[in-house]
Amino acid sequence: MAAPRPRLVVRNHAPGRRALLIGGVVLLVLAAMLAMFEWGRSRAGFDGAAARRERAELNDQVSALEDELRSARLKLAMYDSDTAGQTRERDELSRTIGELQAEVASLKSDVAFYRGIVDERTSGNVIKVQQFQVKAGAGEREFILRLVLGRPLRPEDLVTGKVRITIEGTGADAAPASFDLAQVGGVPNGELSFSLRYVETLEQAVTLPEGFVPTRSTVQLVPSRKGTKEVRETFLWTVEN
Repeated sequence: MAAPRPRLVVRNHAPGRRALLIGGVVLLVLAAMLAMFEWGRSRAGFDGAAARRERAELNDQVSALEDELRSARLKLAMYDSDTAGQTRERDELSRTIGELQAEVASLKSDVAFYRGIVDERTSGNVIKVQQFQVKAGAGEREFILRLVLGRPLRPEDLVTGKVRITIEGTGADAAPASFDLAQVGGVPNGELSFSLRYVETLEQAVTLPEGFVPTRSTVQLVPSRKGTKEVRETFLWTVEN
């Protein structure tokens, strides 16, 4: 009896098609995750597209104002070379330049705020400092500290905690010195309380000692929720008009 002949099985081998199929499935999963993320943010009341449009409009305004500011500076330079009879025009132009500079600074601050909201994605911090400003107060040594806290992620629940601000610089003897809010602002324990779901603005007046020259401020955010990280950021001491 003759031995049976071995069967010949022919199979298609297409590794490229399999890799393409796997890649397509991965892309679909990523697209679904992104869609769910944007849906969750919209359900929480945040409109990312509106924030991006607002930021683009602010950037356009900044560009237009900077062009106008350059033109005003050129006119001022021309007036400086003319006779003293044009003092009034120079004064008005200088005042206009100051107003334009203040408006540009304000718009740039707003742009930075929206950029922080739109670009923030997976930071491990539950809260962050969106803005920190120093403004001149009513007295000679008085200043107003303005702090804007933001929560780009999980705005559906409240976050509470304490804010500590330390002002660092040099004393009258040129030695390093620092003061907290209890020393220069009369704040109990040197801590301000915050409680926010999305954004909160805090303002605190401080009066610096004579001879003290501030150089920077350190802001420390201490959330009350266990397991959350403290946030510490340092800002140069710049007084805004």
